[in-house]
Amino acid sequence: MKVGARSLKGRAAIVGIGESTYYRHGTSPDPEFKLVLKAILAACADAGIDPRDIDGFASYGNDRSDPLRLATALGTHRLRSSMMQWGGGGGGCCAAVANGAAAIHAGMAEVVVVYRGLAQGEYGRFGQGGAGDTVSGEMAWQVPYGVLAPPQKFAMRVQRYLHEHGIRPEALRAIAMASYHHAQANPRAVMHGKPLSEARYDASRWIVEPLRLYDCCMENDGAAALLLVSADAAKRFGPKAAWLLGAGGGADHRFGAVPHNAPDYASANYKGVASDLYRMAGLGPADVGVVQSYENFTGGVVMALAEHGFFSPSEANDFLQTADLLAPDGRLPLNTSGGNLAECYMHGFELVLEAVRQVRGTSTSQARRHDVALVIGGPMVAPASDLLLGSEAAL
Repeated sequence: MKVGARSLKGRAAIVGIGESTYYRHGTSPDPEFKLVLKAILAACADAGIDPRDIDGFASYGNDRSDPLRLATALGTHRLRSSMMQWGGGGGGCCAAVANGAAAIHAGMAEVVVVYRGLAQGEYGRFGQGGAGDTVSGEMAWQVPYGVLAPPQKFAMRVQRYLHEHGIRPEALRAIAMASYHHAQANPRAVMHGKPLSEARYDASRWIVEPLRLYDCCMENDGAAALLLVSADAAKRFGPKAAWLLGAGGGADHRFGAVPHNAPDYASANYKGVASDLYRMAGLGPADVGVVQSYENFTGGVVMALAEHGFFSPSEANDFLQTADLLAPDGRLPLNTSGGNLAECYMHGFELVLEAVRQVRGTSTSQARRHDVALVIGGPMVAPASDLLLGSEAAL
């Protein structure tokens, strides 16, 4: 293993994962803080680590569960590091893991918990536009024209991309079908026992063209967490450890220009981020065996997969066939736990946990090739982020 001094490759590994029960939005019997504690304790039990030994906390998306309060509730001996990835909503789900690994590599923490919690019955829905006396920032350009909710905002980027590259609706449908197919094998999934057929997809109502109901992520309550340790500490966990092979994050040139005025408008914002990821890992698309890609909307997955080099936009219609996206033997097994569409929308953090399961070989829809697993955070947002996780052999 040849590792550059400024690389995170092989510097840390995920050794514990945990989650609460996942619920439809507004139906959790527990408050958000308790959900997060349950997920952290489950991750500690999975790793066999005393929660009092956690000394670092990392999250994203303005998570409301304050590290100091969590540390106090867990009885941790000392809080040494706390990190929040700014902006980008679910685009930060991978960056939070990278931040935790960076803290370990820098000697600022020994055991870092990365987490995300949502209780929308307690705090309100993320995916619903709301009225207010004033609006500012990007929304000030959108609200006067009735663009109030995420599907309206992102549908415009997707429509432009589909138009420019001649991508048919069947490509979006294949992504939804793969997620729902894998959810039927996953008892944790909110949509477990609720299979999706092509006819049902085609008959579903429009949310905002070109996005139908099943192109849009769910809204859920719950929490997920994972534990990171240093390379030296990870070795005692053997095949249970999922090693950090690479990480990328950030935004392409003027991606945040308003109003909807980025130079490369029809983009998932992964062209530069993906290049950084592969460079750090010393790997390329051909080395990836399984992908967990954040589906805020299926159109963003099409963009993100293309920008990570799995196909050119002109090849999307041929590449995105349902059978090719299914575990174990599809060309590129995708969202093998059900993803944001059918397992749970935990702002994408459940995707990181599923990548760990794939590397361990314990997924409910195990891919045949799983030594290298890619996680893609929220597409069409900024900053965005991604991760490559793998077995020790993949280092």
